Order: sequence, then structure tokens, then C-alpha cells
Amino acid sequence: MTPPPGDESAGLITPTTGRGGSPVLVTGLPRSGTSWVGRMLAAGGELVYVNEPLNPQHPPGRCPGVLDARVTHRFQYICDDNTADWLPAFRDTVGLRYHWLAELRANRSPYDLARLLRYGTAFTLGRLSGRRALLDDPFAVLSAGWFARRLGCRVIALVRDPVSFVASWRRLGWTVDFHELLEQPLLVRDHPEVPALRALTGSRDHLARAAALWRLTRSVLDRTPGILLTSYESLAADPVPGFRRLYAYAALRWTPAAERRIVRACCHHSGSPGTGFAWSGLSRTAYRPMDSRQAIAHGARGLSEQEAARVRALTGT
Repeated sequence: MTPPPGDESAGLITPTTGRGGSPVLVTGLPRSGTSWVGRMLAAGGELVYVNEPLNPQHPPGRCPGVLDARVTHRFQYICDDNTADWLPAFRDTVGLRYHWLAELRANRSPYDLARLLRYGTAFTLGRLSGRRALLDDPFAVLSAGWFARRLGCRVIALVRDPVSFVASWRRLGWTVDFHELLEQPLLVRDHPEVPALRALTGSRDHLARAAALWRLTRSVLDRTPGILLTSYESLAADPVPGFRRLYAYAALRWTPAAERRIVRACCHHSGSPGTGFAWSGLSRTAYRPMDSRQAIAHGARGLSEQEAARVRALTGT
């Protein structure tokens, strides 16, 4: 297991975030289970759940109350060379210091005002009670090392099987615009795989593009120190011991109440009593109660055997 932040062998900096200790970042490509894992970690009651502060679309992004910085790209790349643009804002976010006036100036619709009250109250009460911030943000995946080094986050990076990942994106009609990556000079400089994506710019081969994004991200994560890589499939196949390990890594207490909520949420069958968590409130995530084992059994739905084999070849898995 990767040493947690604060361990000298990890080379990390533990921030001063109040009584609660280190914040937590759950990241990974979209459709890799970050919302599910974030919700399960929040089940213990020690964390304040913060949904996708680096999402460039509003909502959930572009909310200066949560993150008072300008996000310009999907998969925004943050590193030591642009720390000055991001560190003050993220220190406030993980310190649960909400920017009420900035949010009110930027967003004034009824939904925005309700979100302001919800997040502002959660931040304030969480800070006063010594809770920690949990950032659920797939758009931070290429910057995971910075969050570990500069903010002392305990970073959990979800990796999904590439065939299931590509199939999920196809079912949703999602694609990736590689200009979002190629227009970030520091990302191009630091990761030699990025310029190779130019060959797929404008391509209608969505399978190849999704596979290339998976391959790039996995390569970046594999050489990022101070983070914990976690297989979505392994966690979904046996969620209780898997989440016990994640709780230990994140320095969270494993309680009977947390275990009960996780069992209800991950072993949910249609018509069964109890739902664990429901999709409610103002934090719109992709997570719903589920039977996690069934979820992985049908992961490749929508791809033919030939297409699945091609994804394997393109990703080298």
C-alpha cells in the first residue's frame, strides 16, 4: 500500500487543515466509480463531501464559493509551476472555508442559492466540528500528484478495466476533445504521451479516442508517487473488505454504522429493503445504490467481442 501523506517515505506535506487532519481526494477518469467511492467514504460521518470543484461546467463547477479559481479546461493540469494560481484557492476548499460573497456575485438562480446554502452550511459546520474535506473529482486525475504533495491529500485513484470504461462511455455517448489536453503547455511538457494524441484529434473513432485517454491516464497514475491506485472491479467484487482498507488508508474510523450503510448501498437489489444512499439533494453525481457485483458483470455491455479485443490491444491490457 502507498504510504499515507505525512509519512516521510512518501515525500509529502501534511497541511494544516484543523483538527480533522489530511483531506481526501478520490479521483479517476469519469465513469470509474469516484462518486460511489466518495459516497462510501463519507458514510462514516467524518468527511464533508465536495463534488467536482474542477469541473469546468456549471454545475457542479464554476462555483467560487467552493473553489475561488478559474477552471479553463477539463482535466485541468496543476503542477508546481502553476501552484500560485491554485494553492490559495484549494487551501480554502480543503480547509472548508466557503466564499459566500464570491458565490453570490457569480450565481444567483434559485438552484444556485439553494446550493450556496447547502454547501456554505456544510463547510461551516464541518470546519467547526473538525471534519475533513473529501474532494470527489475525476477532473483532478492528471494532477493527483500535486494534490498529494502540496495539499497533503490522501489520494485514492480509481482505475476501471479499459473495456468496461470504453463501453460505459459509448453507452452514454461520451467522447473526449483532446484539445482540452493539448492546449495545456505544462501538461504537454511533463507527459510525453500527450503530444501523440494529436493524431486522434478530430477522429470519429470514438473507441480509439476513449482507449487513448485511458492509456494516457493510467500511464500518468502509474508514475505518480504518494497516491493509492485502486481497482474499481476488485472493490466492487468484495466491497466490505475493500472499503475497510480505504478507510484505513484515509485515516477514517471503520464503524458498524458505516459498514451497514456500505452493505445496503453496494448490495442493493431491486425491491430489497433499504437503499443506503439515494440520488438526492444538490450534489448531482453518477452514483446510485447498486449491486456492485452485478455492475462489474455487465461492464462490457455494448461492445462486441471484436471491439473488446481491440480495446485490449490499444491499451496493452
